[in-house]
Amino acid sequence: MKKSSIVNRAIVNSLALCLCTSVAVFGQYDLVLKGGHVIDPANKIDGVMDVAITGNKIARVERNLTDPAKKTIDARGLYVTPGLIDLHAHVYVKGGSGSLFPDDTALLAGTTTVVDAGTSGWRTFEDFKSKIIDKSRTRVLVFLNIVGGGITGDDAENNTEDMDPAATAAKIKQYPNLLVGIKTAHFMRPGWTAIRRAEEAGRLSGTPIIVDDRILTGTERNTREKVLDVLRPGDMHTHTYNDRQLELVNRFTGKVQPYMLEARRRGVLFDLGHGAGSFLWPVATQAMAQGFPPDSISTDLHAANILIIQPDMANCMSKLINLGMSLQDAVLRATVHPARQIHRFPELGTLGVGQTADIAVFDLQTGVFAFKDAWSKKYMGTKKLECVLTVRDGKVVYDQNGLGFPEWDKAGEYGVIP
Repeated sequence: MKKSSIVNRAIVNSLALCLCTSVAVFGQYDLVLKGGHVIDPANKIDGVMDVAITGNKIARVERNLTDPAKKTIDARGLYVTPGLIDLHAHVYVKGGSGSLFPDDTALLAGTTTVVDAGTSGWRTFEDFKSKIIDKSRTRVLVFLNIVGGGITGDDAENNTEDMDPAATAAKIKQYPNLLVGIKTAHFMRPGWTAIRRAEEAGRLSGTPIIVDDRILTGTERNTREKVLDVLRPGDMHTHTYNDRQLELVNRFTGKVQPYMLEARRRGVLFDLGHGAGSFLWPVATQAMAQGFPPDSISTDLHAANILIIQPDMANCMSKLINLGMSLQDAVLRATVHPARQIHRFPELGTLGVGQTADIAVFDLQTGVFAFKDAWSKKYMGTKKLECVLTVRDGKVVYDQNGLGFPEWDKAGEYGVIP
């Protein structure tokens, strides 16, 4: 290498160092969340820290940062976590009836990423993308339904002629940044056709599947065969605490079934998928007491359950916390685990330096609170997790109590007010 080239490179490096130093002096960070209790399982952080953001990236997570910032938010007494990932949500319905726009529901609960679970298929995904995904501040990822038309009713969802693995896989390969896997749901005909077609699409696309599959009389399916012989390691079954999809707890003994423990050992994953009918206190309490929590926490939130059951992510996490799960474990199952399950870790689910600044801030309240299951039975708990602030892509998008707002001075910019 010529001496002049070496000198030029040294000059460039020196200028870059000076530039970085001047940026630090004159305001290195755009936003700092100060003094909150940070829970970031991916980076083994569990303590009081400051979180600094530059642009849309996490810049530093350290104690007692002193560098200036354009905006500082006091997070003392609050919990700061990576933005939550809802692995099972519904934010699209063909034609728009009954759909929930994600920004109106997810961001209020600290959820910065939702995964739509099979509402669209390969024939309807483009409509979903243009109407919802492209317009949402919430990151929207998708499990594509094995049924080409998506979730549009029993007749369509039981039509095996519209379960096309090749077309489904081709659409996933067309949009690999948005489509993370395949969903099969609500299949009522006998046998395993729907799951087998979904698995074939997963094999062709190199993505996992998530299953909502009933074991009712006449389906010729049972839980043991499903989790030990049909589902593969890495496949997910949602609605874990509903006894119509899985017989997790023996109805006679109240014990977790041995085959469920074996399925977990062989790598089958179990998602909460609360929904309007899929979280039952008798199942949840027995399972949690016997050490069978869900691998991932998700809501199955849609228009039919948002007002009464209200299963947003903070609500679902609160229920499990009241059944004995630690807050740290709940955060793990709402961030790292779902990110791994859809092969988006560590891009998502962490506060790692250089990662996109998706952050949730929570108040863990103590008192007496009523929590409802999917069959409208009430459980009185003593802890409630409530989102008070959400940062998405480096910007504050939800601020319940005005943490980022300056105090109004009556004699300030508006003039003197009597």
